[in-house]
Amino acid sequence: MKTNKISIWLIVSLVAFMLAIPASSGAKVYKLGLSLAITGPTSDAGNPYAKGVEDYFRYVNDNKLLGQDTIDCTIRDDKYETSITKRNFEEYLDMGIVFYLNYSTGSTLGLKRDFEEVKMPTIPASFHAGNLEDSNYIFLPIASYSAQAIGLAEYVVNNHEGKKPKVALFVHPSAFGRGPVDDVKKSVAAGLNMEIVEVVEHGQDLDNTAMLQRFKSKGVQYVISQTVQSPVAVMLNDASRLGLVAKTFGEKGKFTFLGCHYTGGNDLIALAGDAAENFYWTTSYIITSEPGVGRDAQLALAKRYGRDDKAANSHNYANGVMVAQVAAETIKRAKARGVEITKESLYEELLAMNGINAFYPVTTVGPVTFSKDDQQGVDTLQLYVVEDGNFKSEGTPFIPEYTGKIK
Repeated sequence: MKTNKISIWLIVSLVAFMLAIPASSGAKVYKLGLSLAITGPTSDAGNPYAKGVEDYFRYVNDNKLLGQDTIDCTIRDDKYETSITKRNFEEYLDMGIVFYLNYSTGSTLGLKRDFEEVKMPTIPASFHAGNLEDSNYIFLPIASYSAQAIGLAEYVVNNHEGKKPKVALFVHPSAFGRGPVDDVKKSVAAGLNMEIVEVVEHGQDLDNTAMLQRFKSKGVQYVISQTVQSPVAVMLNDASRLGLVAKTFGEKGKFTFLGCHYTGGNDLIALAGDAAENFYWTTSYIITSEPGVGRDAQLALAKRYGRDDKAANSHNYANGVMVAQVAAETIKRAKARGVEITKESLYEELLAMNGINAFYPVTTVGPVTFSKDDQQGVDTLQLYVVEDGNFKSEGTPFIPEYTGKIK
């Protein structure tokens, strides 16, 4: 009798085990990693960026966009220190990641050879054009800093009244800031009709009076910035105090200020206040100060996961959402083709994201396209300008002309 009871128990246990197998083994977990500055320098961009990545992957899992499969993205703070980024990346490799999201220009350049060695598809938050040199596995999400700065320079040339416009470049003291300088100079050498009067790498200065007065004495009318919001806000406030902010584009004796992606957005307006009025800014992202599907989707996602208004309306939140969208879409496409999800198959899937296979996220002003010869995602830019305390579109999306001329 005892033997029979044991046999029945074993049969029941075996049946229960067999029934459990499809549910447990059918669902797969795809591991990704993100290392970025949630604290420390540039955390004003990194913090909302991390939230955007986290929220979109939560959305993918909650809505079963990959069926029963899920994405597990480990997010770690590297404080903008390359040594910490490298350690995070190595630990992610031990976890078995199939896709990696990086952050800074310095760490992307510093780990470029690592990405090549382990053949890891990587999307950084850095849009430095130099990331793509001698690299097969780095993919920029949007147009490079060089393309952005050239696009701003072209706008200056095309809309300036009078003789050749005089321009100063105000850049971050790092590879991130210096990145587009040579390409803007190459554009001028290739025929872009403007004069670069001075290139300034800003420091920790809380007063730019001497610099602005020097610019004025040299006849500078336009200042193009490639840095983050804080130093730009200080410069705008100083210029406003001195009565030097142009009220109309190219106003004589005043400065018209322009900037690339990380210089603008709602954070700049919060920091600079009225001094931000008439600031020109370019990025490939849709912003929440203008109505549309992209704005509605971004705000709905942020609300769903309890983000405050500052994060919800940040273009860097959109930035994080977008890179997560690309990663999730790549996995989704590979799954649809019935291939195993590996870093190798996802790399091939990224290279095929072009032509009729281009990806159209609602977060950007143009499609995401990649190929073996073009690993810059969204080539299209939108120019925005602050009007009555909000960024508004200026013209239609465009691709800078001189980016093709200097290749």
